[in-house]
Amino acid sequence: MAARSFTNKIPFLIITCFCTTNTIFSLATDTISATQTLSGNQTIVSSGGNFELGFFTPGKSSKYYIGIWYKKVSEKTVIWVANRETPVFDTRHAQLKISGHNLVVLNESQIEIWSTALNSTTLKTSSASAVLLDDGRLILQESNSTIWDSFDYPSNTWMPGQKLYYDKRTHKKVVVTSWRNSEDPSPGLFSLEFLPNDSKYIIKWNNSEQYWSSGTWNGHIFSLVPEMRLSYNYNFSYVDNENESYFVYTLYNSSIISRTMMDTSGQIKQHTWTNSAWMMFWSQPRQQCEVYAFCGAFGTCNQNSMPFCNCLPGFRPKSDNDWNLNDYSDGCVRDIDLQCRNNSVFASNGSTDKFLLASNMNLPLHPQKLAVGSKGQCESACLDSCSCSAYAYDANGCLIWNDELLNLQQLGQGDGSGRDIRIRYSAASSVFHSSHKKGDGAVIVGAVSGAVVAVLIVLAIVWTVICNNRRIKTRLSRVAEGSLIGFSYKDLQLATKNFSIKLGGGAFGSVFKGTLADSTKVAVKKLESISQGEKQFRTEVSTIGTIQHMNLVRLRGFCSERNKKLLVYDYMENGSLDSHLFGGDESKVLNWEIRYRIALGVARGLAYLHDKCRECIIHCDVKPENILLDADFCPKVGDFGLAKLMGRDFSRVLTTMRGTRGYLAPEWISGVPITAKADVYSYGMMLFELVSGSRNSEYVEDGRDTFFPCLAARVIIGEDDVLDLLDPILERDADGEEVLKVLKVACWCIQDDENLRPSMGQIVQIFEGVAEVRLPPIPRSLQLMLAAKEEHVVFFTDRSAAGDYDGKTSDKCSVLLES
Repeated sequence: MAARSFTNKIPFLIITCFCTTNTIFSLATDTISATQTLSGNQTIVSSGGNFELGFFTPGKSSKYYIGIWYKKVSEKTVIWVANRETPVFDTRHAQLKISGHNLVVLNESQIEIWSTALNSTTLKTSSASAVLLDDGRLILQESNSTIWDSFDYPSNTWMPGQKLYYDKRTHKKVVVTSWRNSEDPSPGLFSLEFLPNDSKYIIKWNNSEQYWSSGTWNGHIFSLVPEMRLSYNYNFSYVDNENESYFVYTLYNSSIISRTMMDTSGQIKQHTWTNSAWMMFWSQPRQQCEVYAFCGAFGTCNQNSMPFCNCLPGFRPKSDNDWNLNDYSDGCVRDIDLQCRNNSVFASNGSTDKFLLASNMNLPLHPQKLAVGSKGQCESACLDSCSCSAYAYDANGCLIWNDELLNLQQLGQGDGSGRDIRIRYSAASSVFHSSHKKGDGAVIVGAVSGAVVAVLIVLAIVWTVICNNRRIKTRLSRVAEGSLIGFSYKDLQLATKNFSIKLGGGAFGSVFKGTLADSTKVAVKKLESISQGEKQFRTEVSTIGTIQHMNLVRLRGFCSERNKKLLVYDYMENGSLDSHLFGGDESKVLNWEIRYRIALGVARGLAYLHDKCRECIIHCDVKPENILLDADFCPKVGDFGLAKLMGRDFSRVLTTMRGTRGYLAPEWISGVPITAKADVYSYGMMLFELVSGSRNSEYVEDGRDTFFPCLAARVIIGEDDVLDLLDPILERDADGEEVLKVLKVACWCIQDDENLRPSMGQIVQIFEGVAEVRLPPIPRSLQLMLAAKEEHVVFFTDRSAAGDYDGKTSDKCSVLLES
């Protein structure tokens, strides 16, 4: 009977299983209806295929979250997380579904762990649906009316079209909060929010300490975010009315993939996806150590070291695992607790706490100031309080800090703003005992130690042999967010097939094509004639590695073995600019639109190096060979920072060279100090070549009329047809106004007086249409060249004698007129 009953149930079970399976796997492409659930590996995808929603696990974590990520980006990038603080561990039984009046997440025990938390009683479950839109938002809707929107509840990412607002009626504000670390999307310590009374955005630490401000809205940009002036991809809007205040940015080109995130570093960063990587357009605060308490309690931040954070002597990371994930928020703990001299246990033997000097520090905020008359009294006052952790005594008086020390920063040599602080330790701390006393058992201990060392050496050799075959692949495939990869020379020999494919060479060395173990293509530069020591080389390379911008070539890693110094960069599919301008290959011809974009992109990259880095970086070698083009012909400035890295003294090296035919500013020859305006000069010479499609010097060497910049200057002053100067292969197919603008800028860039040259930031504004460019004076060097070629050239140095040309000349420059 039981058998028959079971047999009779088989068809029903089969049908039930079929129906259940069909229900689960037949979810609409971008929608979860009221009768559907999402679990396991199931996902929904937005209608245009831009975004995907489902369960995901961050990094190497074993925890799962409901999130939204880019579908078309090869590097999985999550922009929103639902259950940030309550992960699940078994996605087969966890669910995302519509229940009652809300969209909910149920864990493996079917317990609700996240909800849209709507209180509306008008929601009809049967007509509700959750839809993933192509702009990255998840909405809950009823009868085509949106009743909940994920854009109102961001996690760490601020998307184009997403309002960061303050509702004046409900006093609700939208806050973007960082992840805890790369494997934990729970809310971190850093948040971006709007201050309605001041019309500005701020970043806070732990929802209390403000350490960055955007400045107020001036009608065009936020006053303390100058990068907004450099943007030609974004449209910014700020609205302030009786109901709300909000800021929103959108993209002029919808095909561009861009996002702004509150990073775990405590910096707000804007990234654009180019080719196969996220490139950072800007970040604030600019310096990592400007982020409040980034290194946690008793941690010190050093802008000139990698990593930035270290524990004070006598302290250790509270969580080694978190520090390995670049999460320093828990800071450091003491190796030995304070004794506190009021403790009777130590009073009998006179033992007490002591202080250790830490010099050249940026002191923690919020000290307590005491009215005492000497350093000894200040120290004694700190010792009398068991909560006192440190004190400082100088011309500013006595300052003490209680409990945890936050926001300690170690300043670099030469920074005159540093002060001394004395950190409190137990007298038994190792910082006061660098060596141990030796007793009669020293020989025995030494023998045992020697034996242990010998065993360890043997084990190390065995381990090396075992791992030798794995070493290269492991090292080549290792990627660390925000840091550089250290390669061995053999690694790079293998990647480049023993440096067999040469891409080019220049003043700093030769470049070879390579392929890493994960099939990533790279360009490997072998540096030549480098005399720096190991430590200095690594320091300079680390500095270069922290600089990221969409118009700068990304440094992936380096090799430093004895005299072998190599740098590993992203590979650029379209090579260098000179191969397209001067190569003679018609298949590589760049149309005018691309050339104009290149001019603007290079200007943006150089402006970033000059104005947005901790120290101004002068490129010293701007020329088409150092402008690289990715798969989309986006320009990337290469070899930046190498002048300092190589320790070159250009003022001596180049004294015998002449810059009139190349890219060298006159100051290289005259011996005056070199500034960023030397790059501006080189950039101007490159602009001429971008227009003509030929080397400037070719106009002299090939017996043409004259030096091309002279031709351009004559046409500009004479208001002739600038398209006559255009690369002949373009057949006059260009915007004449843009060509004229480029030539005017080029003439300003090559002024002999560097004070007359514009900054790269000003050039960006001109090319973006934000600023106008006036008619430039002809540089004295070009006047002399023209005078040597044409007898009818007349020079006026008196402004009044210029007559009709008044208004088009400069008081500081001669004026070239034709009689």
